[in-house]
Amino acid sequence: MSTETERQRRFDALARQYSTDLYRYALWLCGQDALAKDLVQETFLRAWRALDSLKEQAAVKGWLITILRREFARTFERKVPKFTDIEYVVVADEPDATPDERTERHQIREGIMRLPKKYREPLMLQVVMGFSCEEIAQQLGLTKSAVMTQLFRAREKLKTVLQKDGITGNVYELF
Repeated sequence: MSTETERQRRFDALARQYSTDLYRYALWLCGQDALAKDLVQETFLRAWRALDSLKEQAAVKGWLITILRREFARTFERKVPKFTDIEYVVVADEPDATPDERTERHQIREGIMRLPKKYREPLMLQVVMGFSCEEIAQQLGLTKSAVMTQLFRAREKLKTVLQKDGITGNVYELF
């Protein structure tokens, strides 16, 4: 077991390195900024508590993603969603993106979210988090070939969904 200072240093480095990736993945999962931030916070809290049980430093990203996915699943077990009057909702602009880019991004995201979980999850892990097929297979408890098949089918299904919505082009180029 490490000293408390070493443990804190190790955790700080872990948080600095992975917080952006975790937030991006959480936002893709839930689609809500505040909930995504809560999920990341809860993930780091659980990671802090279990930090000493992490044996392989190379597996840290997958370990954190697993914690985040489980935490996301727990949200629906214990929280009743709050409803906000639409009159008070403020929508932030994305100044760097053109209206066409924002619309296309939104349509792609919506298309991904309409995919069955079996296809959506590996696609998000690859596209949003940058995991390799081997890493996705470990995360989801599948074989590498099963992940490759699911990713291929996910892109094909996404292409069909997007074409129905009037978006044309190569799905592989959209990411």
